[in-house]
Amino acid sequence: MSDLPQKPVPFTTQKAFASRLTLATLTGRPIRISQIRPSSPSNLGVAPHEVSLLRLLEAVTNGSMIEVSMTGTIVNYRPGLITGSAQGSGANGGVIRHEVPAACTRGVSYLLIPLCLLAPFSKAPMNVLFSGPGVITSATTAGDISVDSVRTAILPLYAKFGILKDIELRILRRSNPGTRGKGGAGEVQLVFGHQVRLPKTLHLLNPGRIKRIRGVAYCTGVPASNNARMIEAARGILNPMGADIYVFSDVSSAPYIPSNDKANPNGKTKTGIGFGLSLVAESSTGCLYSADVASPPSGGAPPEDIGQQCAHQLLESVAAGGAVSLVAAPTILTLMSMSSEDVGRVQLGKDVLSADHIIDLGRDMKALGLNSWGFRETTTGQENDIVVSVVGKGVGNVGRKIA
Repeated sequence: MSDLPQKPVPFTTQKAFASRLTLATLTGRPIRISQIRPSSPSNLGVAPHEVSLLRLLEAVTNGSMIEVSMTGTIVNYRPGLITGSAQGSGANGGVIRHEVPAACTRGVSYLLIPLCLLAPFSKAPMNVLFSGPGVITSATTAGDISVDSVRTAILPLYAKFGILKDIELRILRRSNPGTRGKGGAGEVQLVFGHQVRLPKTLHLLNPGRIKRIRGVAYCTGVPASNNARMIEAARGILNPMGADIYVFSDVSSAPYIPSNDKANPNGKTKTGIGFGLSLVAESSTGCLYSADVASPPSGGAPPEDIGQQCAHQLLESVAAGGAVSLVAAPTILTLMSMSSEDVGRVQLGKDVLSADHIIDLGRDMKALGLNSWGFRETTTGQENDIVVSVVGKGVGNVGRKIA
């Protein structure tokens, strides 16, 4: 006699939408999300970026069931087997091509970070190409980090869990947010070929001291002098902090999209014009702290302000303490919860641990059957840090299919 289907775990509002879907897929627990923007007069229900995430999950899994109500305010999700880019499961030639709609206002990192969490537990390697008029590779005003920060500050952390082979994030075409912050027409490819049975147990208790700072200044469709001005402004603040500072400059042309002009149906127009700066500080123990600032879609921000703001943001990230930055903390804590049934420990700053989305992550993990976190004071005399203990659930990559 087969087991009865599990009862969906209830959640409300669109808060932590991507995180809840990712945790549900990793644990195999069905969920029900209700009250998604129920009172919004113009954006009722799921937004375009959330629909894009649901379609991406459907493409990289086999057997998933996704039900969205007529109004879009309720989503029922029953996860299936994570198949990755296995032939016959949505991939063509070993590559899944995911098109992001033009109405998307979130950066492509909104899709990349959950996909990176699923990739180590996939049945086959993950190879996804993000294209379409809605791909934004820069940072956004909604809080999304740039693709550069995902590549330099998020992906290297997987090596601490023994996941380090055949991982690459290719930026094929850069883009900033377009008109009113919508769309960008960039192109990004994620190749994640290292699948594991269980991640290694993590013990990260020594933040160390900052030894180097690296970064990328990028601009699309604007003069290259904007990069030089951002770099000079950022170095003016960071140079007194250390000597090993190097910021790369990347200049690219703006992508073209159809203009949708009835008078000129074959015409095209530029989009994704702007500039931005991504900085990453590395400590002597391999801890990473990142900062990301891009020009607003409305314009009006000089490159000097972007450079100074990014440098100050990086210093604030380091000053928050701990061995993990606020941006990377959800990734670290999720992988620790999915590791073997042993106690992992990580040192976090109190400001990082008290952030709303970190607290919500802990509650969602407990609701989906993962273990609760333990806390204790540090023994190194760092009063602003807390040691978080996480017992792995030991679910891992078992290649199972959820009925």
